[in-house]
Amino acid sequence: MASVEVTFTNEVGLHARPAALFTQAASRFAATVQVSKAGAEANAKSLLSLLKLDVRKGDTVTISADGEDADDAVDELAALV
Repeated sequence: MASVEVTFTNEVGLHARPAALFTQAASRFAATVQVSKAGAEANAKSLLSLLKLDVRKGDTVTISADGEDADDAVDELAALV
């Protein structure tokens, strides 16, 4: 399992368009990818699940992945933030 903590610095956080790009990127990996914020978890491959986290500018989230390409998934998704 791989994980990284990141802080959102963009103005809109993880709103509709950025969340859609994040979901598309996560879906390219075979690994199970989760995003967690303040105890709540979301499937990174589900747009609705991500939007429910209500990630805003300045929020810190943990991106974690489990599977054969977990390290690559975490690295790429952290780079998107």
